[in-house]
This record gives sequence, structure tokens and C-alpha cells, in this order.
Amino acid sequence: MREIAKGILADDGSLATAPEGGWDWRISVASIEKAGDFTPYDGCERTLTVIAGELLELTVDDASQALEIYRPFKFPGAAATSAALPTGEILALNLITRNGKVRGNVRIVELSKKREQHLFGSQFGVLLQGKASVLRENSESALELRDTVIGGEEDSPRISGRGFMAVISLDLTDE
Repeated sequence: MREIAKGILADDGSLATAPEGGWDWRISVASIEKAGDFTPYDGCERTLTVIAGELLELTVDDASQALEIYRPFKFPGAAATSAALPTGEILALNLITRNGKVRGNVRIVELSKKREQHLFGSQFGVLLQGKASVLRENSESALELRDTVIGGEEDSPRISGRGFMAVISLDLTDE
């Protein structure tokens, strides 16, 4: 597992560093190489997206769900969850959010050179496939596969290119 980022959301909804040992949201990429049970995350919600490989069969509380590439699937973190790999190992993008604190959403967008993808505060963009650049003010940087861009309010980064990107949005819950 490779952790991309974790933290909390401040009262204004902006990204903030988590106290040692605690977090209200976490983003990671994990290789699932063999069938087996998932670690439960009580009090959390999970969103799993297959980003490499063909198919992951998840069983969540005795209900089976086939997950294809680039189709985010949300499920309770405390649920008894196991995985089968009918077509071989996969790579998964994981978002875990703490219930009552943070609400998370994962959207897969197709990038275009004609229309830039903006990333705002409390958003992350993970390049899943293709070639892209991030533009900030007057600078441009090339993105590599699985590079992550953090959004911003004043200087919202813009992504331009061809391929697919996971856009992860975090919001405070109303509770």
C-alpha cells in the first residue's frame, strides 16, 4: 500500500494536517495480489476504484459486486469484505472517510486538451492513464502516471492532456 495523503478538514472545509495517529480521510493506492479479507474500518466509509487490471469481485456483507476498471464503488468500512481476483491481480485507488466528519466522492474524468480540468480546494487529482500537464499561474509541469495534484482556491491548478484522472472531493458532513 502506498499512502498518497491523509488528514482532516478544518472548520472552513480546507485541508489540514491530522494530529499524530489520527485522520478523518485517507487516500492510498494498493496492489491486491491474492484473494482474501479486507481490513475493517469501523466508523468509516470506503470508496474503492480499480485503476489497473481487469476485474475485482468484492463481497460486502454477503452481497457480491463485480468492479471493473475506473468504476468507483462505495461501501461501509465496517462491513465484512473479501476480494476475489478472477482475472489476476489489480491495483486499487482507495478513499476512506470518517463518518460524521468528512464526506468523500471519487469521479473519473476523461481529460481533454481543449477543456482544462480545474481542481479546487479539498480536491485531489490522480492521473490514471495518458499524458497530462498541470498548469498553475504561469508554470506548467508534466504529470507522470499516478502523480497526484492538490487543488486550491486562489490558484486553482488546471489539468490539460489526454487520458483519465480520478478527481477526489472531500467535504465536511452536515452532522
